[in-house]
Amino acid sequence: MKVGFLMHALDKERWENDRDYFVEKVQELGGTVEVRMADNDPKKQLDQAIELLANGVDVLVVIPVDQFSAAQIVENAHAKDAKVISYDRLIKNCPLDFYVSTDNVEVGRLQAEYLTTIKSEGNYALIGGANNDNNSQFLYLGQMNVLQPLVERGDIKIVYNVFTNSWSEEEGYFHTKKLLDEISDVDAIIAGNDAIAYGVIRALREYGKEESILVAGMDADLRNLQEIVAGHQTCTIYKPIEKLAATAAELAMVMGSTGECEKTFQTISNGAKLVPVIFHEGMVVNRENLKLTVISEGYQTEEEVFK
Repeated sequence: MKVGFLMHALDKERWENDRDYFVEKVQELGGTVEVRMADNDPKKQLDQAIELLANGVDVLVVIPVDQFSAAQIVENAHAKDAKVISYDRLIKNCPLDFYVSTDNVEVGRLQAEYLTTIKSEGNYALIGGANNDNNSQFLYLGQMNVLQPLVERGDIKIVYNVFTNSWSEEEGYFHTKKLLDEISDVDAIIAGNDAIAYGVIRALREYGKEESILVAGMDADLRNLQEIVAGHQTCTIYKPIEKLAATAAELAMVMGSTGECEKTFQTISNGAKLVPVIFHEGMVVNRENLKLTVISEGYQTEEEVFK
């Protein structure tokens, strides 16, 4: 069984783990994997897909650079009788075969619920994920499911609300500086991921506010866990990366062999069809439960987190 793993980039700490877990599991199941990195270039990712399909891969597992243009990858794969599994990020408007991810609506809910439990009134800022990633919309939906009733009640005011150009530290830093230059009274910031959250913390530190404003992130990156220990980040959401990668690997082996997966799953609309999906749940990580979550699961080591 030949599996192609098309990755958008290795621009975040977590993606190396996804790659390694996925390759290890496919090999354990008797398959081979060809990994390609697109460096966040959608045209390059399409070219890589065409190359792997020409090499005879049976199934493509794709972390799309762009949720819309990646539809062409699916069309090319189906022309070669190959299946496509979208990993972590949903590919839109195409006959996608399967989707494996964390439930990002639930992740957004967890972020907002945890912060509002601590601070149920005040000014909130939302610095979301990348515009070209459907996960940004899912996270926002989950956040607003919690925040909107509090906004309507007058307890919370959303003073800043943007999506970003990329899931990057620079975006978090830029928008937080812009926010604080406009509004001095901010109580909480919900960031799309930990890279953005780290940029938020950098900016807060320049304004002397790193210990007075609540910050939520996502991905359980090491440096963010260290900021949680230091009291500068309130929480992050840990995604069970090993389980996600193993699920995608197992599906790839089944679908590459039989062309389908007979189990019944829930579905999600990608604009063109109801796509079968397997969701794994994220979990809140804070200073109190670090050892019981990311450390006990072996995702990060105690020595590094408490360095």
